[in-house]
Amino acid sequence: MLALRKSSVGFGLEFQEVPEAPPPGPGEVVVEVEAAGICGSDVHAYEWTAGYEFMTPHMPVTLGHEFAGRLVRSGTGSGWAEGARVAVIPFVACGHCTACRADDARNCTRREGIGLTRDGGFARTVRIPARCCVAVPDNVDAELAALAEPLGVGAEAVLTGEVRLGETVLVLGPGTIGQAIALMAQRAGAARVFVAGRADGPRFAVLRELGFTETVDVAEGPLADQVLALTGGRPVDVVLEATGVPGSLNEGLSVLKKGGVIVAAGIHAGALTLPLTEFVRMRHQLRATHGAVRRTWDRVMAWLAAEPEAFRPMITHRLPLERGIEGFELARQRAASKVILAP
Repeated sequence: MLALRKSSVGFGLEFQEVPEAPPPGPGEVVVEVEAAGICGSDVHAYEWTAGYEFMTPHMPVTLGHEFAGRLVRSGTGSGWAEGARVAVIPFVACGHCTACRADDARNCTRREGIGLTRDGGFARTVRIPARCCVAVPDNVDAELAALAEPLGVGAEAVLTGEVRLGETVLVLGPGTIGQAIALMAQRAGAARVFVAGRADGPRFAVLRELGFTETVDVAEGPLADQVLALTGGRPVDVVLEATGVPGSLNEGLSVLKKGGVIVAAGIHAGALTLPLTEFVRMRHQLRATHGAVRRTWDRVMAWLAAEPEAFRPMITHRLPLERGIEGFELARQRAASKVILAP
């Protein structure tokens, strides 16, 4: 079968012919992939930006960690019937470390990443642990189910920021994760949600389709000036970052209220220089978020089932797997929002 793989350090990916997924062992399943999204992390691996060196000993590896499909083989004790429709949680906890024994799999010290350190969804079939599967509701198709992973990341960021009813929220970054954060902040009860980006016309267009009209283009002027003009001079309650640009956190802090929370969700290749005296005097809280716990996945699936079409505008391009490099370039050049590949 055809697979889109990272096979060596440096820029680029390769298409390779690889065997079909091997038979599942106990507690494992084989998923036939129906839809797989290109994530910003995939683009980082494609570009080989700093912070992805951990992949090196696992190459060659098939990318793809936002995917959904149908079970075609089920190992003993998996608890899943063949034919079940599933989305895939892309992190595999070891089950034995201190965090896992404390029922805190998200903080597993030896976890693997499906599509990063073990083969993922940019291929026709993939073998995974059954515990990574989440049931997909009947009225949610595969491409929407593939959005569950970024939506879960967005939901977890909003939980980390403790967004409350009636608050004003600033989202930094209009890409898929920023869109997911905006949607989840709205569902958490935020009264106003601003989304900032830089010359991101296609992604701002997606946000408008999702119902967000208060956008800020920092190519047209300083972030603080534009945000404070929208709020009448009032600082925002929570800032949620999804840019991957360290300096954007400082910009976000400039409009955050005293004691307010700023959450970093982006993956950053560089370091953050923080003006600590001002940070301390303002009692700002800098938090980080990554991935999502199982209960958040369950909430996301419930939201998808309740309003499936509300999320579809996030998907702007659909391509067969053999055009995957084209999809990566669309994402890399910010000409696309979410690209879905069909193996």
